[in-house]
Amino acid sequence: MALLIIPMICFGSTLATSQPCQTPDDFVAATSPGHIMIGGLFAIHEKMLSSEDYPRRPKIQKCVGFEISIFLQALAMIHSIEMINNSPLLSGVTLGYEIYDTCTEATVAMAATLRFLSKLSCSRETMEFKCDHSSYMPRVKAVIGAGYSEITMAVSRMLNLQLMPQVSYESTAEILSDKIRFPSFLRTVPSDFYQTKAMAHLIQKSGWNWIGIIATDDDYGRLALNTFAVQITANNVCIAFKEVLPASLSDNTIEIRINETLEKIIAEAQLLDVLKNVTFTDEGNSFHFDAHGDMNTGYDIVLWKEINGHMTITKMAQYDLKNDVFIITDQETKNEFRNLKQIQSKCSKECSPGQMKKTTRSQHICCYECVNCPENHYSNQTDMDHCLLCNNETHWAPVRSTRCFEKEVEYLNWNDSLAILLLALSLLGILFVLAIGIIFTRNLNTPVVKSSGGLLVCYVILLCHFLNFASTGFFIGEPQDFTCKTRQTLFGVSFTLCISCILMKSLKILLAFSFDPKLQNFLKCLYKPILIIFTCTGIQVVICTIWLIFAAPAVEENISLPRVIILECEEGSVLAFGTMLGYIAILAFICFIFAFKGRKLPEHYNEAKFITFGMLIYFIAWITFIPVYATTFGKYLPAVEIIVILISNYGILCCTFFPKCYVILCKQETNTKSAFLKMIYSYSSHAASSLAISHVSLDSTNSSITMTDLSSGGRSAAWQEGKDLQAQAFAHICRENATRVSKILPRKRISSI
Repeated sequence: MALLIIPMICFGSTLATSQPCQTPDDFVAATSPGHIMIGGLFAIHEKMLSSEDYPRRPKIQKCVGFEISIFLQALAMIHSIEMINNSPLLSGVTLGYEIYDTCTEATVAMAATLRFLSKLSCSRETMEFKCDHSSYMPRVKAVIGAGYSEITMAVSRMLNLQLMPQVSYESTAEILSDKIRFPSFLRTVPSDFYQTKAMAHLIQKSGWNWIGIIATDDDYGRLALNTFAVQITANNVCIAFKEVLPASLSDNTIEIRINETLEKIIAEAQLLDVLKNVTFTDEGNSFHFDAHGDMNTGYDIVLWKEINGHMTITKMAQYDLKNDVFIITDQETKNEFRNLKQIQSKCSKECSPGQMKKTTRSQHICCYECVNCPENHYSNQTDMDHCLLCNNETHWAPVRSTRCFEKEVEYLNWNDSLAILLLALSLLGILFVLAIGIIFTRNLNTPVVKSSGGLLVCYVILLCHFLNFASTGFFIGEPQDFTCKTRQTLFGVSFTLCISCILMKSLKILLAFSFDPKLQNFLKCLYKPILIIFTCTGIQVVICTIWLIFAAPAVEENISLPRVIILECEEGSVLAFGTMLGYIAILAFICFIFAFKGRKLPEHYNEAKFITFGMLIYFIAWITFIPVYATTFGKYLPAVEIIVILISNYGILCCTFFPKCYVILCKQETNTKSAFLKMIYSYSSHAASSLAISHVSLDSTNSSITMTDLSSGGRSAAWQEGKDLQAQAFAHICRENATRVSKILPRKRISSI
């Protein structure tokens, strides 16, 4: 592995002239000897005298345009040094100064800097270049100045060679805070970063967003312009135009504050480190340099105001760098601050709360139009870039809203007019049930009540109707877990019990008036009243129990509507809900088939016909319920099921009991045992005659078919014999039918009664 070593050679050069440097009289502004020399750079003149010809040899031109304010700053430096020399602060040590006029020109300031860096105690003005300047002794120990940032940068780069402290009283360029490039630079004014920050803050506080910028064409102006543009853009302020003026222009109306000078100067070897740690007070305020060499002073906010043709400058407030606030001293300046807001400097009118800004790519961000916030969105401040979204689960907002409104919780309330109507119908149904129960109890021994299955069966059916009407109350009011679980279960079990009892009655009617021996034997085996009722109802109980265990109905908040929250019962399992209703439909269909077969019974006691009508009403109601329930939403969804329950319950109740009540109350002459037996006998005789005729017709048909099959050759010989056989067969059939009817009819009458 090879190691490459490059030797570093230090060269020394001597800048010497054959004779002492001859400079114009106004180049050196002021000088005074001392043990420790301090340099000063002040732009006492506005500019250098320009020449029409290009310079033929390097020389310092004459300066013109005397600046009284800068001259006063130079006098302030001289006065401060003399005060220190006349005080016991530096005993035995005298401070001297060497002040140069830069004429607002960097080349003049650099010429003065070369003299600052020349070797101390040398007969000729020479400057040595070395690798290590720690032992080099320049003629001055520190430099005050310069004023302009552009000149300060040029001077500071030369002073960096020997880390000579440089304290500026006016240079505010942000780049000078970079201690890598300007390690020995200090200043008693804040950086332009804070100046532009204060300006941006003032513009934002005044409510402006459409401004123009004017800057000087130098390092100070360009750097400040860039920094200011970044800061105001972050505050959504737009730049209407930028104007850069030549740096040579000046305005004598601007009063520049005379900065305080150093109050303590100590040992020259540690001067830079000590300066960085200097802290002094003035009028109760403490000042010091930060890590970037910037002093913690602020800015004065001044107002240029034209009064009677004269421009006046009034101090409005102070800008605090640390806290980024404006300090207002009196009420008058506070009013001036408020008046700034009355000055309109905007591209577009501000958007009010409830609106948002809408811009296009072709427009500037400060030029926009205001559009209303859409539904469920809001804005609570002016000039918002976008509207805020409300929480759709709990809140809502109309168009152009400034806030979100809490959604109103809705459900089928007891005070709702539809709920009151449905409750009234339910109570009316309960009154009907009670009235029917009283009527049947008072007419217990009449044939109508007995033919209805007895008082016990009627009571069970009426109890089921009562529970069905009562279950509608669980669909009204604020949903609770208990009511959600109870309402469907109560309706399902009670309605199933009702249909089971009616099914048993339909089966009994069909058995009593059936003359077909085969069908009668089948119905006898099937007719088990208690077993049928308990089995049919038990299956529904099992379905509801499984439903409640594995997927029970529960309270749910329906947030699909934009402005309200619907508090409703979520059925838990659509499959279980459908199974419960489907099972009732199957029982009703079986009941309908049995009742339809027994529809042609005695008129005043024909329960089967009315049961058929009741089941038809049930089917129509629940078939209509399915699409209506599936397409309805909102707080009136429970009312749909209530209406269907009432229709089906009223239909079955009216068809089952109202005809019997009519006979009991209005047809009392037919509600006797004799009238009942007479009607049964008439119906049975008619049925037996029809059965006998049907048998004779069947045998006659069979006999005709047999006779047709005989050969044509023996037709005439066998005709008389066939006729005799037919007469005998007809007589036999009549005797059998008469015997069969005589055996059947009494049994039918007894079982029917």
